[in-house]
Amino acid sequence: MMWLPPSLRALRRDVFFLVLLAVSIALAIALPSRVAGWPSLVDWPTIAALTGLLILTKGVESSGALDMAGRWLIDRTPTRRVAAIGLVAATAVLSMLLTNDVSLFVMVPLTLSMCRIARMPATRLVVFEALAVNAGSMLTPIGNPQNLFLWQQWNNGFGGFVWAMLPLVAIALALLLALTALAFPATPLEVHERGGESVDRMMLGVAALLYVPFIVLADLQYVGWGLLGVVAVFLALRRRVVASIDWGLLLTFVLMFIDLRMLAGLEAVRSFVAGLGLEHAVHLYVTGALASQVVSNVPAAILLAEYSHDWRTIAFGVNVGGFGFVLGSLANLIALRLLGERKAWGTFHVWSVPFFVVIGLLGWALL
Repeated sequence: MMWLPPSLRALRRDVFFLVLLAVSIALAIALPSRVAGWPSLVDWPTIAALTGLLILTKGVESSGALDMAGRWLIDRTPTRRVAAIGLVAATAVLSMLLTNDVSLFVMVPLTLSMCRIARMPATRLVVFEALAVNAGSMLTPIGNPQNLFLWQQWNNGFGGFVWAMLPLVAIALALLLALTALAFPATPLEVHERGGESVDRMMLGVAALLYVPFIVLADLQYVGWGLLGVVAVFLALRRRVVASIDWGLLLTFVLMFIDLRMLAGLEAVRSFVAGLGLEHAVHLYVTGALASQVVSNVPAAILLAEYSHDWRTIAFGVNVGGFGFVLGSLANLIALRLLGERKAWGTFHVWSVPFFVVIGLLGWALL
């Protein structure tokens, strides 16, 4: 076992992974004939995109550039409250343009670097950034996978989609920024870590040069070739970067796709959903929000699209469903895994579940 990367060895103590593994075993025993089809349930382009982003982000992090950027920001930020509001707002805006997972890969390592230097509460700040990507990514069709699916499914126009989601997003972001101001004190930032200003310019340059082509290839549906190029370059120049990424996160995602899509495809589940009266907007909205808590919002959107053509209500429900429990959105899992703190799971739910309830009621009122 010692030859395995640390992230895979740590899975033995990862309760969430062990639960997913137990569900997979139970499904294999109950439905052995479907095991052969499990690979087709995994969204391999998503896994490839995550792998490439993990490698590129780890390259930037290992270069030392984030530490330098963190010190630069700290020198120009007067208080923890201002720093928190700025980071949360920037994360939300990035998620509208770069998708929620890419925004986290950019902002969480930078945030962790700042928190290490200035001793800010990293756990709470990353939790708020997870809420921020869920709130900000609701606005645009390219902000998250469920929006992209709904946008392509009904061809409702980029501007039309944004206009439909704008009221909900405005309320969610206003509430989140107000909550951020209350959650972080207006105490001055103090630098508690000095030195370490050197930057591995070659590693930073390689990661920066590969980032845009990789995103473009992923957007053009050639993510496999993009990943091959990234892996080849880093194996040739900095193979330790490839070995040090969070392989456990990737394996966890594979199990999530298998478990959640198997459960969503069960006849009992589909019959239950069909009897929920989804022709009524309120029923459709509530089902989308609550189903997301169990199977995540992307499978929930795909499932509900088979029962209703009310894309706006589906979008409201599954996007609101990204809050609440960690399973509501894959972005939640990415944020917590990048943070790497066990206590963060409890902290996340302390903030996210009440936020889900409040935004859920406000979304219902907007309908």
